[in-house]
Amino acid sequence: MHEVPARRESVELPVADHPLPGILAVPTEPRGVVLFAHGSGSGRASARNGVVAQVLWQSGFATLLLDLLSDTEAAAGTFAFDIPLLAHRLCAAAAWLANRPDIGALPTGFAGSSTGAAAALLAAASPNRRVHAVVSRAGRLDLVDPWLPRVTVPTLLLVGDADPDVLRLNRVALSRLAGPRRLEIVPRATHLFEEPGTLESAAGLAASWFSEHLAG
Repeated sequence: MHEVPARRESVELPVADHPLPGILAVPTEPRGVVLFAHGSGSGRASARNGVVAQVLWQSGFATLLLDLLSDTEAAAGTFAFDIPLLAHRLCAAAAWLANRPDIGALPTGFAGSSTGAAAALLAAASPNRRVHAVVSRAGRLDLVDPWLPRVTVPTLLLVGDADPDVLRLNRVALSRLAGPRRLEIVPRATHLFEEPGTLESAAGLAASWFSEHLAG
């Protein structure tokens, strides 16, 4: 088990008009790499995503926590719901990963939350996608409903049982996905998984999904 990544570095990805900052963490002998797509109001320094990333390191996965918006775009507020823009940048980030000599050959997964999960599913529906598995946490998948039948990669939907509106939306999305899929309902969890132990439960489910469908 990997308690901490063997290598951690700050990176800048040339996927927009201005380079977007990220944090790349690579454990010893990684089995795959997971690219995070944050929801609105979140970023590479998100404590919640840090908890999920730590569980993934312990399972042998490299992680890339990336700000998909510049500071100016994030401050404007409206760009957080520009799902095509976020998906385009996520695809560009996956291409950047694929060109790295150290981890470029590893299978890639997307871990998205809220609007970031919508971007991850839209990116996974792209004909030139570079993703092998997706995990959505409290995803606003209604924002990409027309594209869900094009998603053929294994997809796990994680929703709290105390998040009824998003749970309803995810049940609809589950029926529209074309590939292997599963809905896991986390007990006592609300939208942000702030209740004790709920985020860790979701992270463990994500790690299991990637271990089953992503690890080379």
